[in-house]
Amino acid sequence: MYFVAAVLAVLSGLFYAAGHHEIGWIGTAMCQYGGIFCDSPVLVLVGAGFAAAWGMLVSVR
Repeated sequence: MYFVAAVLAVLSGLFYAAGHHEIGWIGTAMCQYGGIFCDSPVLVLVGAGFAAAWGMLVSVR
């Protein structure tokens, strides 16, 4: 689950950069298919937080 949280955190950063037109044609394609995430990348970051919290809850030590 920590891997999923890390991937979602990176995707949040990518959507933020794409929403501010900082990564060129890749950002344009990202915003074409995931427009809501370009408008508010915090949604993906919240998902990363939930995944990290879930990983802490179900981890066995």
